[in-house]
Amino acid sequence: MTITNFISPMKKKPFSQASENNKDHILNMLKEAFAETTSVLEIGSGTGQHAIYFAGKLAHLIWQPSDIDTDMTGIKMWLDEAALPNINDPINLDVNELPWDIGKYDGIFSANTLHIMSKAEIENMFHGIAQVLKDNATLCVYGPFNYGGKYTSDSNEQFDCWLYKRNPKSAIRDFEWVNSLAENIGLVLNSDHEMPANNRLLEWTKKS
Repeated sequence: MTITNFISPMKKKPFSQASENNKDHILNMLKEAFAETTSVLEIGSGTGQHAIYFAGKLAHLIWQPSDIDTDMTGIKMWLDEAALPNINDPINLDVNELPWDIGKYDGIFSANTLHIMSKAEIENMFHGIAQVLKDNATLCVYGPFNYGGKYTSDSNEQFDCWLYKRNPKSAIRDFEWVNSLAENIGLVLNSDHEMPANNRLLEWTKKS
């Protein structure tokens, strides 16, 4: 697994291959997880590719992209080109700036973020989720995870080494630790979906 971002010479938009990988498989999971959902906050929208793809396929809900300020320009380029009626302008969201004053949502989605963040940032992210996720709402997180402190594949182990060299605070996270953070804010694990390329999609519900 690698992450590659570059500016397309033709369209001049940022592009992430990681966002393209497995997007249809992710969509199949989100169709069921967000079937009764009206508003989804995406944490860490990156280029904006996931935002326009999923919003375009899930017309019954409003998609809210978010990221830190430095990534807004690229997201807006993708959104402007797509011109979808059910996607809002991206909002600035730094997970460390608690509390999050961004309203309430009955769905939250985040992809390929936890292995980029530090452990402290992930803990803050779950504190923020507790503030903005409505009761009986759904959280979906996509990416690679370890189980029982072990890698699920050789490629994930190699990817983890790459992450450490890039930033020692980044790493593939243990499922058990992430699930404990979710449980601490009142979330209950519904599903742990096996995805292609040694990734998972974790789905929790916030109980009232």
